[in-house]
Amino acid sequence: MFLLRPASLKDLDDLFALSQHYVFINLPQDRDIIEAKIKSSILAFENPSKDLAENHYIFVLEDVEKKSVIGCSMIHAQHGTEDEPHFFLKVSQENKFSRSINTGFIHGTLKLGHDTNGPTEIGGLILDPEYRSNPNKLGKQLSFVRFLYMGLNQKQFKSTIHSELMPPFDKDGRSPLWEAIGRRFLNMEYHDADILSRSNKEFILSLWPSGIIYETLLPIEARNAIGKVGKDTIPVKKMLEKIGFNYTEEVDPFDGGPHYRAELNEVSVVKNIEKNTISFSDKLDEKNKKLALIQLPSKEHKFLSVCTEVSITEDGKYFISKDYQSEFDLDDSLEVNLTFI
Repeated sequence: MFLLRPASLKDLDDLFALSQHYVFINLPQDRDIIEAKIKSSILAFENPSKDLAENHYIFVLEDVEKKSVIGCSMIHAQHGTEDEPHFFLKVSQENKFSRSINTGFIHGTLKLGHDTNGPTEIGGLILDPEYRSNPNKLGKQLSFVRFLYMGLNQKQFKSTIHSELMPPFDKDGRSPLWEAIGRRFLNMEYHDADILSRSNKEFILSLWPSGIIYETLLPIEARNAIGKVGKDTIPVKKMLEKIGFNYTEEVDPFDGGPHYRAELNEVSVVKNIEKNTISFSDKLDEKNKKLALIQLPSKEHKFLSVCTEVSITEDGKYFISKDYQSEFDLDDSLEVNLTFI
């Protein structure tokens, strides 16, 4: 059994262990930073600030049997403010034609832009590699639980949801776009610039070229990376597109990874949220079952969700496994929020 809930300080060791599997800005290999992030998340769940940019939420996926956290996902309620703008490269085209020589070209272009009243951003989805092939679709659970929470607490978030996807890197782990542009204008390593940009945006606006950058002048490797995703990110891209996200024709200025967006109320996971009564059964009807995220009542957690199959009877009643009733000491039936996924 797996459950989804807000991160707590008792998860620090597990999250630190999880950080060792990845080089990840959102979950750095630093216990002190992770602890600070957990404390910030606890505050956001318990008493969210009216300044949305201050609210960072961390969800964890717990393996109940092993009593360990094996994944996490995150929400930043507002990404892009006056103090810390959201930067992007606008991907466009420019047509050139000469009548005298009857020759024309369509040039791909990039231009730096920024947003000081940005959207809500989702990110930080990490799953222990040992659980990637689990039949319970754990990555999907970690991703979708954020939409269930946002859909139920819309005043805490912006109406537009933003996601930045990882691009392909070369065989040495370098970003082709960074090597072509970023290094030449910022004189920094990609990783160092990425870390600095989390707390300081000034250097980007001051040093990045302000005019149009023609893709024609870039190496072919850099051009091929613009707006593309890496092999491991293809499933995430397909999943976002399936629930209503679209490419914005904007990319990350450092690595060219594509930006995707959707209106919160147009995301299928949110549109499917309903309130209904569930009961429990030792044996579910195999004929009519659907997978759902269900918010369960909890005295211990500000938010608690499980992802499980719901059996729907001919008269429209919902049943889930009796295991959940015994695990969480629930009544024989209860009204819950849920969304079919």
